[in-house]
Amino acid sequence: MRKINLYLMLSLGLSLLAHSQEAVQLTIEKAVSTGLENSKSLHSSLMKVEYADAKSSETTNMLFPTLKFSGSYTRLSEVPPFQIGPFGPIMPQKITISPAVLDNYSTRLTVQQPIFTGLRLLNSSKLAGYSADAAAKDYEKDKADLIYNIQNTYWSVYKAAEFKKVIDDNVEQVKSHLKDVQNFFTQGIVTKNEVLKVEVQLSNILVMQIDAKNNVRLATLALNSLIGLPLETGVNITSSAEHQPNEYGELNSLVQKAIENRSDLKGMEMRVKAGDAGVSMARAGWFPQIFLVGNYNYARPNQRIFPTQDIFKDTWDVSISASLDIWNWGATIHQTDQAQAQLAQANDGYALLKDGITLEVTQSYFNFNQSKERISVAQKGVAQAEENYRITNDKFKGGLALNSDLLDAESALMQSKWNYIQSLVDFNLADARLQKAIGLDQLPHNKM
Repeated sequence: MRKINLYLMLSLGLSLLAHSQEAVQLTIEKAVSTGLENSKSLHSSLMKVEYADAKSSETTNMLFPTLKFSGSYTRLSEVPPFQIGPFGPIMPQKITISPAVLDNYSTRLTVQQPIFTGLRLLNSSKLAGYSADAAAKDYEKDKADLIYNIQNTYWSVYKAAEFKKVIDDNVEQVKSHLKDVQNFFTQGIVTKNEVLKVEVQLSNILVMQIDAKNNVRLATLALNSLIGLPLETGVNITSSAEHQPNEYGELNSLVQKAIENRSDLKGMEMRVKAGDAGVSMARAGWFPQIFLVGNYNYARPNQRIFPTQDIFKDTWDVSISASLDIWNWGATIHQTDQAQAQLAQANDGYALLKDGITLEVTQSYFNFNQSKERISVAQKGVAQAEENYRITNDKFKGGLALNSDLLDAESALMQSKWNYIQSLVDFNLADARLQKAIGLDQLPHNKM
């Protein structure tokens, strides 16, 4: 029975180990959605939005009446009561006018409504609202950046895996070549040096194969880390880098669309408006601050009731209070100067960002068009290299081509395949980069 239990535990452990090592089938869409769901940095950016929204609501609420309740209990030291008399036969005994109440209870409700604050509260509310809008735009920018980074890393894994396949194919080609050369050497057709040339070529390719395996591991680790999967998770890239005939229109229209769509530019625009509200808020120090205040008191004894009575009595009062800074050593002037300087910085930042977006869209547009042209050239190069390898290999086996010719054909074929894979990956990345530059908040393959 003990052996059976041990066998069952061992089987269960092996099944769990096999399950844990099962590779994840990952499309680029799934990689993006997983990364957006698991990203700690994006969650932190979202928390900034929630904080800014809460701050905006808090600041806006300062425009409305506030209601406060306060209560207290005080124990006083003993003092004689306020008494008069005696006054002869007319008032033979003392009369207590106001007793000494040693236990004091007090409750108060206070309502306060700002009437005029030099527009300080209104502009403070606007500033907080614009800051919240800017935080929301920052979140959109962070999301777009993360989507692009995931695509970039995903295609890096794809490229590394495809490069490894090319090298694996080349290893098999060179091994077959080496076998043919060894046979020719046995027959005395070629020299030992020709065999050594192919062996050196095979050794170099095997070193490249080792590097290619490691590059796949490193790229997979980077992707797992970015999208929030355990680092040891195996990943099978199921999306293919394809050449799709995407058209984006004229460059000038793309620049204009980017200026209209880019969340970071909208966020900077909100910061300019917030800076303008900050200037108005700082200038409020020149004006009086006027508040309407109402109190309802319920106390035992109530200090407004005379003579003092050891019972609860209620009273109320309404007042208007006003205050004005007559001299504060130029604090209002300095605060206004600070706000104006911040507004100028925000305006400069907006202009710089707008110029940067124009440059980014222009560069991305030309890179995208260049990547499209490179694909057709690289594809033609693969076809030519494959045909060259086929012809050269047939000639070599027939004794009509040199060993070095076949080595060159093998290297040229491998290089042409590398170029084609690189051109496909570059096209997909250029496409994603152009979408990001334009400000399209879309998942992969959703074009204009």
